[in-house]
Amino acid sequence: MQHILIIGGGLGGLFAGAILAKEGLEVTVLEKNATAGGGLQSFTRFGEVFDTGMHVAGGLQEGASIRRLCQWLGIWDKMQVEPMPAECIDKLYFAEDRHYYQIASGRAQFVDSLSADFPHQRQHIERYVEAMYSIVDEMDLFHLRPASRTLFSHSEEFNMAADAFIAKYITDPRLRQVAAYLNPLYGGQADMTPAYIHATISVLHLGGLYRFAGGTQQFAETLCDSIRAHGGTVVTGDPVQHIHTEGRGITGVTTRKGRHYSADRYVSAIHPCALLPLFDDPRALPRAYRMRLQQIPSTHSAFLLYLKLKPETFPYLPYSGYYISRYDGVWSAANPFGDAAFFMTPPMPDQGAYSQKMIIAAPMLWHEVSQWADTTLGHRPADYSLWKHTCAETILSKMEEMYPGFRSCVSDINTASPLTIRDYYGTKDGALFGYAKDWRNTALSLVPVVTKIPNLLLTGQCAGLHGFCGVPLTAITTCEALLGPDSITRQFSLC
Repeated sequence: MQHILIIGGGLGGLFAGAILAKEGLEVTVLEKNATAGGGLQSFTRFGEVFDTGMHVAGGLQEGASIRRLCQWLGIWDKMQVEPMPAECIDKLYFAEDRHYYQIASGRAQFVDSLSADFPHQRQHIERYVEAMYSIVDEMDLFHLRPASRTLFSHSEEFNMAADAFIAKYITDPRLRQVAAYLNPLYGGQADMTPAYIHATISVLHLGGLYRFAGGTQQFAETLCDSIRAHGGTVVTGDPVQHIHTEGRGITGVTTRKGRHYSADRYVSAIHPCALLPLFDDPRALPRAYRMRLQQIPSTHSAFLLYLKLKPETFPYLPYSGYYISRYDGVWSAANPFGDAAFFMTPPMPDQGAYSQKMIIAAPMLWHEVSQWADTTLGHRPADYSLWKHTCAETILSKMEEMYPGFRSCVSDINTASPLTIRDYYGTKDGALFGYAKDWRNTALSLVPVVTKIPNLLLTGQCAGLHGFCGVPLTAITTCEALLGPDSITRQFSLC
């Protein structure tokens, strides 16, 4: 039996482990944190359980790819998810004119929701939606189909800039910005992010969204249970510190606790820039390859607020909310901190009319925290704490603008910065979505799962799509590199 060792127990590592274990391989997953899950991890503050990130999941409706994958793994019935109301999945607030936009899911409903504010653009919106679905239909993996094309055989629109793609169909300048509101969810940058990234996230939203009732940690634990049920092992709280090589191959790894593991093949599910320093001999990878991995730009990070709310003071919001300061500031990654924020009130299993907590994320660039880059968790200076307090007040003022009296609803506040994200997730510059994809240089910004070391593969958002849908699909790509082309997707085509 072939033994596979996976470095990193985030969403990508756990999905890859679950797939490979189900296919009969011996799997060991090594996770540096005390609990597995990566961005799915939860933590407890003020007596409340908070997810580390804001998680709404697409691809879970009947017949959709991630639902089918979870059913194939035998874990669908163990997932505690609930659908978001189709009539409003997102509510946008533009401070520039104090206007709200309500976004519905479903192709026809989405067109209706945007046409309510832009009736003269209805036909443009319809063609825009059709074009997004056409782009996504080019992505075989998105539909769990065996591969029929390569990256370079896609349509012209597939790899054009996302903002240019929107402008091709939408003529109203203000509606163009509204249509781009999702870009904080994929680290979008004007004249850089490819249209297929925007189309994928948008189509997932149009298909319907789900939330995890009671937190996302339970889903990470479900994947761990699946790995163990098929004879695999998940080890937490013991990070890999050294990767040993001989010639062009990996011979084993040593952890912080001094444990040694060896396998036939290795999969890295951590950021490539966190992987490279682990090699005892960096020359195992060609210098040009190492430099490329280190030089690819990162997506933006974020400043996060975790709020405990006073009982029965703030309503439960069954949708995700967005604050955007100006229409020309929608592509927020390049704008000053505080120009945009998005928020949600996580549901509880017995959710009532009022919310117990809220998570708010505001896009933030790494340079905002670079002066403290050499500090570590628990050892930040006093000026950093003061800076975090100022950032929190900036975001709370935006919430107060949308919901007068909001501050009086807040009982306790916990914050996290790009430094926190970097140190917990091990991502370069605290990047939320891994490497930034660039339509102008697709070959540079895409990292294949196959590496220059024959027995090392990559998975995770840096090696493919990001997010709750993209990372599991990338895990399939990694697994098929081990098991053979279309070995997994072909099973779905036969269903």
